[in-house]
Amino acid sequence: MEFYAENKAGHRAKWISRGATLAEWHVPDRQGVTADIVLGFDDEAGYASGDNQHFGCTTGRYANRIAAGKFTIDGKEYQLALNNGPNHLHGGPKRGLDKVDWEGESFQHECGAGVIFRYSSPDGEEGYPGRLDVTVKYTLTDVGEMVIEYEAVTDQPTHVNLTNHSYFNLAGQGTPSALEHVLRLEADHYTPKDATGIPTGEIAPVAGTPYDFTNPTALGARIKELGEPQLDGYDHNFVLNGKPGETRLIAELVDPQSGRKLTVATDQPGVQLYTGNFLKGQPGKGGVTYPGYSAVCLETQAFPDSPNKPDFPSTLLRPGETYRQACIYRCGADDV
Repeated sequence: MEFYAENKAGHRAKWISRGATLAEWHVPDRQGVTADIVLGFDDEAGYASGDNQHFGCTTGRYANRIAAGKFTIDGKEYQLALNNGPNHLHGGPKRGLDKVDWEGESFQHECGAGVIFRYSSPDGEEGYPGRLDVTVKYTLTDVGEMVIEYEAVTDQPTHVNLTNHSYFNLAGQGTPSALEHVLRLEADHYTPKDATGIPTGEIAPVAGTPYDFTNPTALGARIKELGEPQLDGYDHNFVLNGKPGETRLIAELVDPQSGRKLTVATDQPGVQLYTGNFLKGQPGKGGVTYPGYSAVCLETQAFPDSPNKPDFPSTLLRPGETYRQACIYRCGADDV
């Protein structure tokens, strides 16, 4: 099913039930010209295809990677499905939250409109223990925010890490590069990783490295200095400044050409910066194609492989507890 909303700022949004996905977000630029700023497909069939790169979806049960697809809870080891070389990625290959149909219900209130999605993941789905009842609420507010609120409860101890995997191009989807976008991150540290994408456990300073976005920097300015040929771009978790659990501004992304600016606020400890390195000309909306670097993801999250890293913030959820987190994307146009 498809769900739609508009706001007083001239924004329009579309969501689909497969993957509880943000499929369109139309935003005016500094001249008042509206463009869709997220990558995706024209219909749900595209999202079910093999070319889907998690465009706009809700990612889980565990967003990002878990080493060897294994973790241990209360002395019992669990084996998850492997779908990223030797590791588990984004909830699994067949029944991750991005690949299932959610129940959706639209709503409208005085500050905006949106949709509430619900899905019950059964015990054992993709190897995860326990039934997980998940709710994702999207609200398009009249001040230009896309508020995403997550809740989940379980009947057995399990690990949970949810995020949204929207690919942003503030010049408009179909623009061939986002490397001219200027990014500032509230992150003094990041988590180095091995060749398969698993964090080493180190928390490293960004100062003096290509990972330093503490001052506004074009995404492409130092991308060739990364020295990780298997990635050919950014696909890294940044350790956010501030206290996890408290919602704070963590990122600003600006397209100088259109004047659109996206800010990101979250209560999570980390954000994955991904520059669309693995896009290879997939067909997208309106007959365009998506080459590498044609969008950027800012995925608010717990750290990758937290279930196997006791020094990382915990992602363990037990019966009687409620997983809650929020991400607020806000987009508008500035004279930049």
